[in-house]
Amino acid sequence: MISASRNWKVERAVPGVMTIQGENLEKNMDKLRVQFEDYRDKYAAISMRREDGILEITLGTDGGPLQWGRQAHAELEEAFLNIGRDRQNQLVIMTGTGEEFSGPVAEAESNRAEHRMTPDEWAELGWESNRLLTNLLAIDVPMISAVNGPAARHAELPVMCDIVLAAENASFQDSAHYAGGLVPGDGVHVVFPMIMGLNRGRYFLLTGQVLDARLAMQYGLVNEVLPREKLLPRAWELAREIMQQPEMNRRYTRLLLTEQLRRQLHELLPYGLALEGLAITR
Repeated sequence: MISASRNWKVERAVPGVMTIQGENLEKNMDKLRVQFEDYRDKYAAISMRREDGILEITLGTDGGPLQWGRQAHAELEEAFLNIGRDRQNQLVIMTGTGEEFSGPVAEAESNRAEHRMTPDEWAELGWESNRLLTNLLAIDVPMISAVNGPAARHAELPVMCDIVLAAENASFQDSAHYAGGLVPGDGVHVVFPMIMGLNRGRYFLLTGQVLDARLAMQYGLVNEVLPREKLLPRAWELAREIMQQPEMNRRYTRLLLTEQLRRQLHELLPYGLALEGLAITR
């Protein structure tokens, strides 16, 4: 092993190619890392700004609240990957646009028809669905969600953040799975029962229950409920407070506090996606 390592060092030290120490290494490593400019303006459903290492991402569609669909699904999966690979991101704030965080509320018949697909089609969507959540958890810096209104689609995304703030008019619902004609297998079957308790979580998923902000806080989904105009300022206040800790404290605490969720998703997310796919493929 030592000999192989030395050979690698000699080969990589060829003049004009790369050295393994000093400024040349740092410059070449930068080429391998994702840079903010690579993805900042890439996505139609996500706007981004970064200040002092704090990345704020705002979800939306055509200047209004996010209207969930295949494009937003694909964009968020890749965006989470890029955010996690950009080491200049030191903390992430996630919020929505306008009066809603995400929608629309799914209608069961049309939602099921829209998701009726071949095994090959589901293989791609299932692959993407797996990585949507695992890429979010792979972001190894603290995350704060500022839920600006009703989250009727993929409400698990803000709930998976380390701190969850909600506007007074916010609510949480899983409208697109069981209530929307689908098996709730894309991670909601793990996230909600884990956070609010097994019986509450099962009831929430089976009935399409809408939790207002105050009830969501009682159930443990939300940490603070605020007037909407104070939501983002409070998120930034908390972000700057967290940023006072050393970088490794922040990164390793994020990893530690999300490990239980990561393990549960690793074990149960592929199983859930397989069952969801079995029920809709033709």
